[in-house]
Amino acid sequence: MAGQWVAGVDLGGTTTKFAFITMDGEIVEKWEIPTDNRDEGKNITLNIADSISGKLKGHGKDKEQLAGIGIGAPGPIDYENGIILNTVNLGWQDYFPLQASLQELTALPVLIENDANCAALGEMWMGAGNGAADLVCVTLGTGVGGGIIANGNIVRGIYGAAGEIGHITVIPFGGAPCNCGKTGCLETVASATGIVRLAMEALREPGAAGELAEQYRVKGSITAKDVFDCALSGDLVSKKVADMAALHLGLALANIANTLNPEKIVFGGGVSKSGDFLISLVKTHFDRFAFTSVRNSTKLTLASLENHAGVIGAAWLIKNKLENN
Repeated sequence: MAGQWVAGVDLGGTTTKFAFITMDGEIVEKWEIPTDNRDEGKNITLNIADSISGKLKGHGKDKEQLAGIGIGAPGPIDYENGIILNTVNLGWQDYFPLQASLQELTALPVLIENDANCAALGEMWMGAGNGAADLVCVTLGTGVGGGIIANGNIVRGIYGAAGEIGHITVIPFGGAPCNCGKTGCLETVASATGIVRLAMEALREPGAAGELAEQYRVKGSITAKDVFDCALSGDLVSKKVADMAALHLGLALANIANTLNPEKIVFGGGVSKSGDFLISLVKTHFDRFAFTSVRNSTKLTLASLENHAGVIGAAWLIKNKLENN
């Protein structure tokens, strides 16, 4: 095992990210390829295997250099059998045997995990978690993802669907529809998509004016980053929208923390690039709803691995199995 690498893979609907990572968590090389989800995704695992093989050859190595492949994939997973139960953006039919498919193509051990869980594991191992055994990772992107680590272990649940933070109901009556089929989910108000929706509703109100309104007039569109940038500079419409998102995020995370009392809650994803401003907004509301001892012991912080969290967490899967066998 000493001197070997692990291939970490973060499989997304648009891009597949890779890294060769040492057993100490150092990245040897990282790269990415487009995810070919045509023809029911029949080329995805072949492309992954070929990309890993090609990069090994570039280093003058063969597959014996790798202790295995860890891969994070979207959706719920049958962990016992290595099967992706449902896929939305990959083209695969439900119940796709990802683990067996990749093992057959590479002749290497393969472990799979939900992609949000991999991000949490990456932050725990080499990122903002800094080895914390009790950690919640919330990813604020197009949707809201979550990974929960308790006593050093990922919380998966009976059907692999634990940690779906984005689908906590925060508006029980009259909330916006969510892609999951429910209404009023956290994702509808705290994701990048949800924040833009709230901002557009605010801009349609009579008399709406200011920096964000002017940006929309000039560009014809706005982003979640625009909302937070304008809020930081004092735009009233943007401040109202940012605080609305932070209110519901603080409420949901306080309830999670009241249940689990994690050492840290780590914020990742594109929306988290608003940085300390986002943390300060969320913390105001988190402190309102968190039980006193939880409020005093759980720290809110920003992810530090950015786009590398998923591949590092995926590599950790192999490292952890080897160390515990």
